[in-house]
Amino acid sequence: MNKLSSRSCDLGLMRGQDCAHSLCSRTLPIALFSSVAALLSPSALAQSNDADELETVTITAQNLYENVGYTRRSTTAGTRFELSTKEVPQSLSIITEQRIEDQDLQDIEEVLTNTTGVSASRIDSNRVSFYSRGFRINSYQYDGIPTLNMDSRWYFGEGAQNTAIYDRVEVVRGANGLMTGAGNPGASVNFVRKHADSRELTGSVSGTLGSWDQRRGVVDVTTPLTPSGDVRARFVGGYDAGDSYLDRYSEREKFGYAVIDADVTDNTTLSVGYDYQNTHASSPTWGGLPLWYSDGSETDYSRSFSVAPDWSYSDYESKKVFAQIDHRFGNGWELRGTATHEESDLDSRLMSPYYEPYFSSPDPITGQGPAFYTGWNRGERDMDSADAYVRGPFELFGREHELVFGGSYSDQSNDYENSFTSAAIDVGDFDNWDGSTGELDWPAFSPSESASTRQQAVYGVARFSLADPLTLIVGARYTDWHGSTWSSSLGNHSQGEDDITPYGGLIYDINDVWSTYLSYSEIFQPQSYRLAGGNGYLEPLVGKNYETGVKAAWFDGLLNASFSVFRLEQDNVADIVSTPGSLITTATPVSDVVSEGFEAELTGAVTDDLDMTVGFTHYTATSAEGSFNTDRPRTQANLFASYRVPQWRQLTIGGGARWQSDTFIDDQAAPGGTRDYEQSSYAVANVFGRYQFTPQLALQVNVKNLFDEKYYSYFDTYGVYGEPRRVTSTLTYSF
Repeated sequence: MNKLSSRSCDLGLMRGQDCAHSLCSRTLPIALFSSVAALLSPSALAQSNDADELETVTITAQNLYENVGYTRRSTTAGTRFELSTKEVPQSLSIITEQRIEDQDLQDIEEVLTNTTGVSASRIDSNRVSFYSRGFRINSYQYDGIPTLNMDSRWYFGEGAQNTAIYDRVEVVRGANGLMTGAGNPGASVNFVRKHADSRELTGSVSGTLGSWDQRRGVVDVTTPLTPSGDVRARFVGGYDAGDSYLDRYSEREKFGYAVIDADVTDNTTLSVGYDYQNTHASSPTWGGLPLWYSDGSETDYSRSFSVAPDWSYSDYESKKVFAQIDHRFGNGWELRGTATHEESDLDSRLMSPYYEPYFSSPDPITGQGPAFYTGWNRGERDMDSADAYVRGPFELFGREHELVFGGSYSDQSNDYENSFTSAAIDVGDFDNWDGSTGELDWPAFSPSESASTRQQAVYGVARFSLADPLTLIVGARYTDWHGSTWSSSLGNHSQGEDDITPYGGLIYDINDVWSTYLSYSEIFQPQSYRLAGGNGYLEPLVGKNYETGVKAAWFDGLLNASFSVFRLEQDNVADIVSTPGSLITTATPVSDVVSEGFEAELTGAVTDDLDMTVGFTHYTATSAEGSFNTDRPRTQANLFASYRVPQWRQLTIGGGARWQSDTFIDDQAAPGGTRDYEQSSYAVANVFGRYQFTPQLALQVNVKNLFDEKYYSYFDTYGVYGEPRRVTSTLTYSF
């Protein structure tokens, strides 16, 4: 059988073969035309009449709804419409599976740290928060379902979630209340899981060895469950264990993911899946290193120095089950419904130094000073979420338009208990402490907090084709939010909010490559801080996002660029008021918080052999009281590229860097009173190389923080160093 096949557009599938790049899809129309012309020529027809059977011609085309290298031709992020990134009237970054593999981004923290316009704040060895445009990100979705808001007080290991189960991560910057409901205006993040998208047995097995005795193994297998492949299954599982650059710290992680995709009919697909992750950390830190000595001089500790005792630990476990149904009606309309149930647990026994003014910073000579306090926290979180919508075309005034209408529901409950030792612990010479404290007397557990939130919403958005080059997207979401909290320090508190969140965007296609847009979006966030000096609570945060920019798409969407100018406004921002010795957190509202700036990003296939992502962000953030969140970098740049060496097709090399500007804080805990603490700008460089021994077997080596840059990932009263140089080597066998 003779086969004519266009070369695949999927970099991940074609590494090591004659063509490795999606740009080759541009040859498909030519190949198709030439093939048809050859088959219809007189000589070919004469030969076919003499043949017993016609030869089969097979043409393989690229699926427009798949990742292509470092980019993707279409997405539903932001609006639920299936659009190219050029047609979405907001700043958008998509981190694909190929980029995750090339950069060896093993967890969600690494993915978001390397995303344009996002900065990570590692609060200690396990907890991490993310920021965009000066605001903390707390809007997260799984397969498009608004689920949970990460709370740094009660952390369930979200930043450590393994990336092996995700097809891509989508980050929409700016307010995205239309799709997420409650949240902050900085950005929203959507984690899109992998599916069983092959009707044949396929998969990969990989093993990784890395710095600090890291050992990691991942299996990813897709197989048909019926002869036709109409029912398919995919399993992703792995184990990751190792030590750390921190003294005494080690971590062990187990994860598994299974999904079954079934084509129930030609127009209906049903998916059910299960997602599991278990993480155990030995000697994790709770807090970090002092910024000052007692004489007012700045500290300079080794990055390996740990403030964790040898008995501390943190355990996290999450279990998610989900179901999804897609049905395509005959008139171009389609229905999608998704539901998920999650159960998560935490168990953390920790000890932290305290650097507030009523505890001393360490003496530069003797190391005496900081007192430690302890906490043993346990918690459970249960969550049920569902989202369903219909999408399709309609005609009005002689033009075709699109409409999305849907609803979502989320119900989350959290219960916590803790145990605290009664007295502060003196470790003696802090600077030479080895983590030993002796046995501690832990009292019985007592309930500390119980909280529940329920969010239900309906939303609708229309995409009007006003003229051939002009499109209007307009919609709104009605959200009914209710939350109740009981805590041992505050007692009972409940609140209810409802909000109508508008959304609007106007896109003008300048030509086939360029478009320009402007948009307006909103978001709101209820909050439970008690007003300082009063008995009431802060009103909900209200955020607005104004944005305009230009976008471009070359090579049929294989290379995408964007430039945006934005302005974010937020009111009722909580300014925490610290009260020594008090267990009650109070705050005052800050109004007129404004963040404005610009962003630029270029992502995709620059040439047949070069994939690249480059981003730049700059903004200013102020409030009625002055600068706002000054510990977040005002300017960021990131670059990463992979290059397949033409003279040696088995070899791919690449690398890049991320850079951020200087940051500072007004440290109220500094000896002698409030002082500025400043960190200079810094850059972290990363490189990688991959050699394809055979089409199935490849070895990849990554070096992160190539020049071993020393910097704080977080500093506010205390500091937490970023990770030093790390090397990993991964051997992968694909079939």
